[in-house]
Amino acid sequence: MQQEDKASAIGRRGFLAAGAGLLAATGASEAPAQTSVAPRVSRRDRRLGETIAEFVVAFDLDKAPAGLIERTRVAFIDTIGVMLGGAHEEVAEIAREMIAVEASAARATVAGSSLRTSPQLAALGNGVAAHAMDFDFSYAASQAVSPVIPALLPLAEVTGATPREAITAFIVAAEVAARLVRANPKVSALGGWHPVGMVGAIATAAACARLMKAPASVIPDIIGIAASLSSGFNANFGTMTKPLHSGNAARNGMMAAFLGAKGFTASNTALEARAGYFDTFGRGLPLIADAFDDLGRKFELIDRGYKIKRYPCGGLSHTSIDATLALREKLAGRIGEIARIEAGVTSNAFSKIGAVYPDTIENAKFSMPYIGAWTVLYGPPSLKTFTMAAIADERVKALSAKISHRADPEFADEIIEAPGRVRVTLTNGESLEEKVWFPSGSPQNPMSPAQIEAKFFDCARLVFREEQVRRVFAFASDLPKQVSFDALWPMLRNG
Repeated sequence: MQQEDKASAIGRRGFLAAGAGLLAATGASEAPAQTSVAPRVSRRDRRLGETIAEFVVAFDLDKAPAGLIERTRVAFIDTIGVMLGGAHEEVAEIAREMIAVEASAARATVAGSSLRTSPQLAALGNGVAAHAMDFDFSYAASQAVSPVIPALLPLAEVTGATPREAITAFIVAAEVAARLVRANPKVSALGGWHPVGMVGAIATAAACARLMKAPASVIPDIIGIAASLSSGFNANFGTMTKPLHSGNAARNGMMAAFLGAKGFTASNTALEARAGYFDTFGRGLPLIADAFDDLGRKFELIDRGYKIKRYPCGGLSHTSIDATLALREKLAGRIGEIARIEAGVTSNAFSKIGAVYPDTIENAKFSMPYIGAWTVLYGPPSLKTFTMAAIADERVKALSAKISHRADPEFADEIIEAPGRVRVTLTNGESLEEKVWFPSGSPQNPMSPAQIEAKFFDCARLVFREEQVRRVFAFASDLPKQVSFDALWPMLRNG
């Protein structure tokens, strides 16, 4: 660390030691007020950690553009729903078993279960559950903010933060995540890294820093710690480790905020330094230097939005599913005449979607032959699609042998969107084709409020009775109007 950084760190430790304590979560009675940052200078002349710190502390929800709160409200509804449904999955149950062994103080709720634990372990359990079904919404790249709400909920529970403060913290996280992705947009498609883990940990740290009211002076350290705790690569798609990326990022982001707020130091140039975050994850991929220039001035949640998933499987296959559904209507009663089905996808999708028939629920979510065959035979994939009983369906197995996929020459290099083309060839030589650029649930093809509500109920019913599902949905639907989370915590518990 440079000498000026050491001096800055010493000053921070003195400040923290003199205060009444930073976190309610660590037993302090009051968190310090947010401090103002230095007058704005050109962002090209500043460290990225300082730019992020300025935004984390200075963002004012009262001055936010119209629609930002509504986007966040729906994000909470969707995440809480899939987190509750995911709590029913084996991967989440195994994670809770590990958490229970830790026997930590019962302070925060692990949603969809009777377990209460430390805030960091609750974030781990919630994060795994939220990503367990691969049903959480896509944003920026992959499900880059998947860990954020799973961490914010237990942190709010132990600190007494309000729903409005949690909404603000989520927006902060989403905008930071978008700039991390924009700065190196090919880090997943070409570099092989999973944004849920390698972007999500930093986004979660930013959110936790805001919720804890960490001063601007320590936020570069928080970001630097989270940068070193970021991880996750695409080779583990189709396994239980993929949702672990979300749980790990939720826990690590909160850990970074706790440590940094107490004076734990990191490089203030951890993002942009040689051998830092971008350099190490990117490995020669181009870095877009101005990605953070509009942070706090424009909002990706508004300008680009997110994709609420209609189907509980890998999002890169969703345009192919939509195309297949359109062809299914045209085929009517001619399914028995199908000779072959060919799907064209992006190179990024091709590298992540499998070509073999699945033997587990996890890899069924990334198997083009299985997903395609199910869609042709039974319609839109649903929660019942991804069960061992469904995988054993002989009709699906037989049709899957006729399905293949490849990188489509028209859009192979596309990395922002994930278009899909599906061509069905019949035994008489006739062919039918559909191409879909934007999937169901995207801003260009949005799900209706009724569809979003139905998705929530389908997920939450896996762990709760109907009345409890209705109460949780009602609370989440009115989140911006709620003055406290106190009523929610017992609602999120099962047993």
